Amino acid sequence: MSQFKTIKKFYSFFRFKRDFERYSLRRVRSYEIIIHWLHSKLNRTQFLILSGILVGLVAGMAGVVLKVLVHYIHYFITYKVHFSTQIFFYALFPFLGIVLTTIIVIWFFKGQSRKGIAVILYEIAQNSSLIPPVKMYSQIIQSAITVGLGGSAGLESPIAVTGAAIGSNYARNYKLGYKERTLLLAAGATSGIAAAFNAPIAGVMFAFEILLTGVVFSDFIPLILAAVCGSLLSKIILQEEVLFHFESRQAFNYYNVPFYIVLGLLSALYARYFIVISKRIEHFMTGLKWPALRKAIIGGVILSVLCVMMPPLFGEGYQSVKLLASGQSESIIQHSFFRYFPEQSWMILLFTGCVCLMKVFATAFTINSGGNGGNFAPSLFAGGFLGYFFAMLCTQLGFENVPVTNMVIVGMAGVMSGVMYAPLTAIFLIAESSSGYDLFIPLMIVSTTSFLIAKWFSPISPDVKHLADKGQVFTTEHDRNILSMLRTEDLVERNMQKIDPSSNLRELIELVKLGTRNIIAVANGEDKLDGIITLDDIRPIMFNPALYDTVTVRQLMKPPPAIIHLHDNVANVISKFDEVQVWNLPVVDDNKLVGFISKSSILNQYRLLLQEYS
Repeated sequence: MSQFKTIKKFYSFFRFKRDFERYSLRRVRSYEIIIHWLHSKLNRTQFLILSGILVGLVAGMAGVVLKVLVHYIHYFITYKVHFSTQIFFYALFPFLGIVLTTIIVIWFFKGQSRKGIAVILYEIAQNSSLIPPVKMYSQIIQSAITVGLGGSAGLESPIAVTGAAIGSNYARNYKLGYKERTLLLAAGATSGIAAAFNAPIAGVMFAFEILLTGVVFSDFIPLILAAVCGSLLSKIILQEEVLFHFESRQAFNYYNVPFYIVLGLLSALYARYFIVISKRIEHFMTGLKWPALRKAIIGGVILSVLCVMMPPLFGEGYQSVKLLASGQSESIIQHSFFRYFPEQSWMILLFTGCVCLMKVFATAFTINSGGNGGNFAPSLFAGGFLGYFFAMLCTQLGFENVPVTNMVIVGMAGVMSGVMYAPLTAIFLIAESSSGYDLFIPLMIVSTTSFLIAKWFSPISPDVKHLADKGQVFTTEHDRNILSMLRTEDLVERNMQKIDPSSNLRELIELVKLGTRNIIAVANGEDKLDGIITLDDIRPIMFNPALYDTVTVRQLMKPPPAIIHLHDNVANVISKFDEVQVWNLPVVDDNKLVGFISKSSILNQYRLLLQEYS
């Protein structure tokens, strides 16, 4: 027995040595050799736990580095220069940020500028959770330049994409399957969001509400560990002024519930305004048939003008929200032209209202003219200003004991819920960032009100609606999610039988003898589909030799009940099958016959995917 153990240990050492030599030939880094070895020794659950920690540490560090970099750029521009110089900086740097980002995308990333959370959702549904390795650093570079130099967008979406790419490529490197790859993808994004806000619960909620919609999961521990790692790195490295954190707030008083209900309604309406304006600007910029650099110049000029007029629009804007929450509202107009007007409450009210309305324009032009960023931070910023505006308006109208600070804090959750369609993420994010767990009731009132009204306008988040309509991202409809993973071109049966419409019945009978199918395509020499013939159509005359040379295929063929196009999504294909109640339909591409697709083949593939991914 001892000899057997000795041989087993020797074999284990020999196999490790062989793997070591193989990985050395591939110039694999030493830590990768160790992780490969651990992968061979640990069971699935143990390795996923280890992977969640490693991915969480790397993705969290990426988020921390980006936040620190952008913070100190802002600090230099905002606090280290004279007011007259600041005006020049507000006019120059936002313009440079968008233009430089566009140039980098064109020259270094070959024009590949896909960005936003929709990128992650698309890769989960359509690319088996495989995110290109370039996303592990491209988003950091682009967003650091855009937002660091004053682009009015958020860093959270680029951080989430970066973390997701880190998790996806880690899983690919260690040959993990789709389920594990998707889990680690979500873990990377979770860690990034947790690091950005020092809010681990919000990071986990973000993964479940936004990234893993329609995905069936039973492994939660790696997500939680990744969030903890990201949050710990944020807590250890980031200083208080960098963190999204609020100290001062008021205790919840149930007498103020009517204020929160009205704020929820206002948040929903503002969220809809934010979405509609964003989409119109996106369509406007997309419709311009200009080179990317010219669009960047136009967007940069518009953004610079907005930042000069209203400096809080510069960058993420979290510092301005902190000033409102801490009762230092007069500070936000010190660097604007409004400083030359008498400091009266109505002037601050007018200024904050204008900033709130113009934030969407600044953000939309930043993102759609070539900059990189997301709507995460802009929705929080706008919610804070909306809450302050509403609270001060109530005060001006004579209401007493209006909780101004709470309105700022809770308003952020309300607008974020309506814009991002993520009420739980918004609730826990604000609760963790403000240590305001006693504000759960107003947070839930405002967030759910805003979310429900937003869902009434559009059941699916407008950011991904165009992809959901094409079946390219997962939704809460689990059957449709499975179908979206199938591709029509992969299901086409190309070994079809076809015949020219001028052929006679004799030639058709000979073709039937050689085939195994009960449907034949009628197509001319250019493969243009003219019709179809089934065995049922010719059975009454196929045993009558007198008709073999007199009856033509053109007389026997009939138009197909429906036609499938090669690039139709499978959900639409199934709908056509249900409408016409047949089991085989022809597939065409550019009006040329490609083959046939059968309902049974779709159902078989659906069953296999359901078995694999459920």
